[in-house]
Amino acid sequence: MDEDTDRALQEALDRLALLSAATTALASTLDADAGMRRVARTLVPQLGDWCAVHAVAGETVREVAVVHRDPDRLADAGVGDASFALPVAAPAGRGPLARALRGEGPLLVPRAEFPSPEQPGGAHEREPAPYDRFDTETLLVAPLLVRREVLGALMLGRGRGREPFGPEHLSLLQDLAHRIGLSLDNSRLHRETQRIAERLQRSLLPPLPAIAPLGIAAGYQPSQTTAEVGGDWYDCFVLPQGDIALIIGDVTGHDLQAAVMMSQLRNMLRGVACDRQEPAGRILSRLDRASHTLHPGTTATCVYALLTEEPGGQWAVEWSRAGHPPPLLVTADGDSRYLDASGGLPLGVSVEIDRTEHRTPLPAGSTLLLYTDGLVERRGEVLDRGMTRLRREVSSRAGEPVEALVEQLLHGMGTGADDDVALLAVRMP
Repeated sequence: MDEDTDRALQEALDRLALLSAATTALASTLDADAGMRRVARTLVPQLGDWCAVHAVAGETVREVAVVHRDPDRLADAGVGDASFALPVAAPAGRGPLARALRGEGPLLVPRAEFPSPEQPGGAHEREPAPYDRFDTETLLVAPLLVRREVLGALMLGRGRGREPFGPEHLSLLQDLAHRIGLSLDNSRLHRETQRIAERLQRSLLPPLPAIAPLGIAAGYQPSQTTAEVGGDWYDCFVLPQGDIALIIGDVTGHDLQAAVMMSQLRNMLRGVACDRQEPAGRILSRLDRASHTLHPGTTATCVYALLTEEPGGQWAVEWSRAGHPPPLLVTADGDSRYLDASGGLPLGVSVEIDRTEHRTPLPAGSTLLLYTDGLVERRGEVLDRGMTRLRREVSSRAGEPVEALVEQLLHGMGTGADDDVALLAVRMP
């Protein structure tokens, strides 16, 4: 091969390597902003002296990332590799950013064509874009265009002392912009799907009754790593005989079917509990048989508890578990223990078992916490560590209002969970 062929082959390999690195950066996270910042760092200094990525957000344009080969130049220009709001470029502007946001491009813009105050109307077309802050000799800009919608713009600049961009770079820039645009669009769709799934899940969860003098609070947090609904649920209601039913459960699966089954199991358990008014273990056995008959193949874990007020104002709880994590009891002074007697098999495994119940008094001012496994399970970590973490966290907040306790657990321990989290907490008078 001659020298020109070798050069062309090397350029093709460099282009493929750059596109591969950019794709890897985008695929490494569901956070579109983080992905675009990683791409910007990938392109500098290999392709340009600086790179900026802009994203359209309603009536504004966000400068999501600005990366320069010399970090000191970012400080001197008063910018950093972070997000901040910018006004929308004038729709009729002649600047490179305005043109890209109208869908023009990819564009190769030499310094002579940058807008300036000396041009007619130029003072009104100055763009808050990096080419105006750095010593840029040639500029590449392309719209992030997906399904005929402009989602933002990609800009690359080269300064003095480096070979200017040429027309041969336009196809590479267009390919990069297309990949970034797809990532931005996928992230947007993922967030919207996640919001819809969360609204559906919350609509299936019941409102809590007001039962004086008890303090009752519940919460739900969807998984941060998926956009699907789940099978976690909580429930609380007053039975005809005056006892208070406390329920926490989790249907196996993480999809629409799991959410539907969760709703059906919850309603079946409500009906059985109100009709039979039997010990907790018997109620779960009846629910298990009904589930086997109506929904064979469905499995779920559950805790069914009965809260009763005894003569003299003393409260007690009777509970039965079907393969679910044990309730946590924390006294007013922070002493804690798990009610972990006989966990039993999950619902849907076998109806040929006798489920038992257990009873324990509840000290004045104590807190009973029911939760799903998403609160304590973490990938690559033994379960005991998560259980210990929960116990310490609740014990340290034993004196806080029960609503604040639930909120802190959801936004503290629940953040970053691989699974949904449901909580139900009851504070004794």
